[in-house]
Amino acid sequence: MAAVSLRLGDLVWGKLGRYPPWPGKIVNPPKDLKKPRGKKCFFVKFFGTEDHAWIKVEQLKPYHAHKEEMIKINKGKRFQQAVDAVEEFLRRAKGKDQDLTIPESSTVKGVMAGPMAAFKWQPTPVKDADPHFHHFLLSQTEKPAVCYQAITKKLKICEEETGSTSIQAADSTAVNGSITPTDKKIGFLGLGLMGSGIVSNLLKMGHTVTVWNRTAEKCDLFIQEGARLGRTPAEVVSTCDITFACVSDPKAAKDLVLGPSGVLQGIRPGKCYVDMSTVDADTVTELAQVIVSRGGRFLEAPVSGNQQLSNDGMLVILAAGDRGLYEDCSSCFQAMGKTSFFLGEVGNAAKMMLIVNMVQGSFMATIAEGLTLAQVTGQSQQTLLDILNQGQLASIFLDQKCQNILQGNFKPDFYLKYIQKDLRLAIALGDAVNHPTPMAAAANEVYKRAKALDQSDNDMSAVYRAYIH
Repeated sequence: MAAVSLRLGDLVWGKLGRYPPWPGKIVNPPKDLKKPRGKKCFFVKFFGTEDHAWIKVEQLKPYHAHKEEMIKINKGKRFQQAVDAVEEFLRRAKGKDQDLTIPESSTVKGVMAGPMAAFKWQPTPVKDADPHFHHFLLSQTEKPAVCYQAITKKLKICEEETGSTSIQAADSTAVNGSITPTDKKIGFLGLGLMGSGIVSNLLKMGHTVTVWNRTAEKCDLFIQEGARLGRTPAEVVSTCDITFACVSDPKAAKDLVLGPSGVLQGIRPGKCYVDMSTVDADTVTELAQVIVSRGGRFLEAPVSGNQQLSNDGMLVILAAGDRGLYEDCSSCFQAMGKTSFFLGEVGNAAKMMLIVNMVQGSFMATIAEGLTLAQVTGQSQQTLLDILNQGQLASIFLDQKCQNILQGNFKPDFYLKYIQKDLRLAIALGDAVNHPTPMAAAANEVYKRAKALDQSDNDMSAVYRAYIH
């Protein structure tokens, strides 16, 4: 962007790093926030988000003069909401003082009702810090007491001690709307509870996506949203640069790759395959070997979350394998998730995912056990939930699953049959290294009983029914 003459109060388009220009207003910075040394810059507060940053003057353009140009090149729901917020600001400012506060967009109201409502500027910015990174840390802060220095230190320690790295996508209200989609053609195989939300977010953020599903009717909605239809997995892989897959279990993952008209038949040198299914390390290693043997590139990337988080683009992605492919998937991961981790060689992500789901599944069984014990001993289940929600165990997961049980609503957000599958695979992982998993084994038996009671296709919280029958 060319340098322009700007002043306090001007509406601008500000560019942050590799992200597209975003509408904002030049405002006075907080008193304790020092101006970065070097080139001239302005402090900009962005519309439609709670983001603010020092932006170099050459990365700024006047809002009105470049509005049509920016609207043509930038797409996405969040971006449009930001532009709408600017127009609302202008309507309100007409005939009034031009220093009015930027109005909250509808997407921001939910954020400001939560932890961000108490956010305070930290008095000491990190020396020589990248102001663009500073901006992103501000948008990602979950607790008001966490300062920039502590966050940067934590990220550094994470990489040094564990060997893993992460791509932070921040919260979807702040960043997803400003994602620059990759120009690579994306394929997606499997439109179940998780896959459907992922594809929807890829499309919303401007990616070119070709879809395939075993039950073809599930593709119709995404075709209406702009996706292309692939007739077979092999066709999708052969016509796309990067193909993602998200299916139910190890058998389905193998059949998808090795079966008739499967992924392997479409693999050519340079083609990329990303398996997002939750499977065991042996399965994913086998798939990686056959893909690479054909000249393809492979990444495993199972996701932690549920249907709602998938729909909201707030999944956590655990990746391992081809590091270059992981980086090539950056815009896709940012569209579908709030953060992603690179865990090294193939198999590591599968192991980590099974451990995460083992903990989650065991916790869910314990919640159900506690609620039923409360009931049979004459205690109020609602009061138990209220107590738990005021203590150290308080979480969205705890509250949602307890509400499911109290309301008798077991509409699947995470299928019970899949959490039982993950517990089984986690127990096998422990057996392989002679590590005891008695808690997971006990939970697994309860889920097996729930399956015997026809709860497989209900939400995992339906494990409660194993205790009352």
